[in-house]
Amino acid sequence: MIKLGPTSEEMRAMSGDDIFISRLKLLIIMAKAYLKNYPIGNYRKSAIIENAHHVFYHSLQLAGSETQSSITSEVEAEEEQEFHQRVQLLAVMAKAMAENRLTGNLRKKALQDNLDRVCEILIFSFQIKDVNFLKVA
Repeated sequence: MIKLGPTSEEMRAMSGDDIFISRLKLLIIMAKAYLKNYPIGNYRKSAIIENAHHVFYHSLQLAGSETQSSITSEVEAEEEQEFHQRVQLLAVMAKAMAENRLTGNLRKKALQDNLDRVCEILIFSFQIKDVNFLKVA
């Protein structure tokens, strides 16, 4: 039998940051599905609300710990601050979306703009070394 994927030596336990990124990705996917008018059932609504809660508070904790660090430059600190503020906004908007409170074209456009910026920040900070598990062949 051929086993594809990382070997057990390359695997590690998931950290809080890994879970944060996974929850953030779920919020992004659900928000994009909402903007394309895909239905959101009760199970998805509760999952969105729960993940939005965790993402919001984890982002608050990360933002607080990074402002205390003097290692990063002023520009990097501003970019990190913007990222965490946008992630927190996304979490609030996702919760409103799941509770049917995000109505109207202006709010949907604001959600789209925030999604685009969060995704842009994530793409530019993306490092290939962070995804060695993708090397399966």
